[in-house]
Amino acid sequence: MSEPSNPARTAVVLGGSHAGMLAARALTGLAGLADRVVVVERDVLPDGPAPRKGLPQARHAHMLWSGGVRAVTDLLPGITEALHGAGARRTPVTTDMVALGIRGWFRRWPESHHVLLAGRDLLDATIRAQVLADPRVELLTGTEVLGLVSDMAVRAGAVTGVRVRSRDGGEVRVVEADLVVDATGRGSRAGQWLAESGWGAVERREVDSGLAYASRLYLAPEQARSGYPIVNVQPDLRDGGPGRAGFLLPIEDGRWIVTLNGTRGGEPSPANDDFVRFAREELRHPVIGELLEQAEPLSDVSYTRATVNRRHFYERMPAWPENFVVLGDALAAFNPLYGHGLAVAAQSAVLLRDVVRRHGWGTPGLTRRVQKALARPVGTAWDLAVGQDVFYPDATAKGPTLRDRLVAAYVSRLMHTATGNGRIARRVTDVTSLERGPEVLLSPSVLVAAAMGPWKPALTGPPLTSDELKRAGLR
Repeated sequence: MSEPSNPARTAVVLGGSHAGMLAARALTGLAGLADRVVVVERDVLPDGPAPRKGLPQARHAHMLWSGGVRAVTDLLPGITEALHGAGARRTPVTTDMVALGIRGWFRRWPESHHVLLAGRDLLDATIRAQVLADPRVELLTGTEVLGLVSDMAVRAGAVTGVRVRSRDGGEVRVVEADLVVDATGRGSRAGQWLAESGWGAVERREVDSGLAYASRLYLAPEQARSGYPIVNVQPDLRDGGPGRAGFLLPIEDGRWIVTLNGTRGGEPSPANDDFVRFAREELRHPVIGELLEQAEPLSDVSYTRATVNRRHFYERMPAWPENFVVLGDALAAFNPLYGHGLAVAAQSAVLLRDVVRRHGWGTPGLTRRVQKALARPVGTAWDLAVGQDVFYPDATAKGPTLRDRLVAAYVSRLMHTATGNGRIARRVTDVTSLERGPEVLLSPSVLVAAAMGPWKPALTGPPLTSDELKRAGLR
């Protein structure tokens, strides 16, 4: 008599955005962990790169650091070629970055890492098309998730599915699952669901710099529509006032997406006619405003205040249900100024796949292991964001801790050194690219270099080449 076959494994992924699609791919793909993945999405998703109501942050600038690019490519071989073919740009770091840091202008050193630049709609649509090409992945759109279904008595607290209802008011029904992944973003109700099911309250921390974001699309001057560098003006936290910053990212179709931001008391205006003025007069250097004066606006200003750093420490809960995972912004949402959300979501999807494959589907304690593994990439990005935002007035109830102050002092010294030391600049981008952990910044050689300071003199202005100035109409 033949052995009975294993029952079909079904996973449900809540949320069909970047994190959700990559989680669905992690559970199917080459690993083949699930026989069926149902992606439950509240919105009706567009067929191509187009806006959708449930993703207002898509109107702002995004970048995918190389640590995230590697993770996405691991899950979807060939995806970078597809993105490049659609117009996404691979930009070397720090070669094609013109950046004013807290301690001065960074030099443009030979490539250490890279970022992938594209409009969020293009990035999502390209990844979504490849994920949904797998017949094992089903998309359930226009559907609201009402809560988890669990069986505390029979399966020791295992989650066995979700309750859903179509957004047009249809009947409530249950989608059964052997694994549920919450990738619903900042609006996740996982903490509420767990508390209502008797699992207790999750520890949560918020750091709110009060940052407001204003973004606008521009058509670059004709000669600057390809091969133009990123331009970034960062705040100086040492002056004690509001932090004002801006960055210009060259994306597909010869366009620039420009995001300006400011913390409490220094916020940009949502008015179209104030956008260039803010860039010229309120940032520490007027270079972004000068560039925009030569470009053609293509959109109105998009505005948001949804920039709070918020982390749920699910890995610290004394008990955790079987068959339930939280990742992406539902687990930890970062101030988008630092550009790490997309990369952390991709790395988390890879970890989901690897932990399930290593320990085996349905192994007791599996999803608790996953949740603890996800704390690693989340923790690095969290420290990078919170380590700066905590110093703004009213960002937290108690203000920065002694540890925060010591770390900030060292990072400030390190950034000063990086302006004139290529080796230290590379170590810094090892971490900001999410390719290595922050421990590389504590090696003896880096500590000595930080103490000695930069070995090249400070730059007096943005390191744009004569050709770049000419192509942008500034010379």
